[in-house]
Amino acid sequence: MSQVTGAQSLVNSLEAAGVDVMFGIPGGAILPAYDP
Repeated sequence: MSQVTGAQSLVNSLEAAGVDVMFGIPGGAILPAYDP
């Protein structure tokens, strides 16, 4: 079984909720969410 990163879990949740546009939040604290 492959591991799912926190970023991928976030993307999966947003897709499941029907989100198709997400505005960026600048700063180092959010950078891990942008990693694939």
